[in-house]
Amino acid sequence: MRIGKVIGRLTLSPIYDTLVGGRFLIVEVQDRFSLVGKPRRSKEALVVYDHFGAGEGDTIAFTESREATMPFYPEKRVPLDAYNCAILDTVTVKHEI
Repeated sequence: MRIGKVIGRLTLSPIYDTLVGGRFLIVEVQDRFSLVGKPRRSKEALVVYDHFGAGEGDTIAFTESREATMPFYPEKRVPLDAYNCAILDTVTVKHEI
């Protein structure tokens, strides 16, 4: 599981039938530096599927790879590689160098 900040939404057409009811978010992956208020060192962003209604600026926890499809298993097959599993209220990081 990783932590990211929502920076936008993505619209696809046509809709994949097993993904109705959710949406795709563009997420900036947060590293340990950005979580303590310093500049990000990694510039990674990705697309995450969301059922929870996260909005721009929200901090989320997401899973990737096979684990991203587990909320739909075994009833549905879905073409996902990242899934929002939580909207985070606060993140506390002890950062020592």
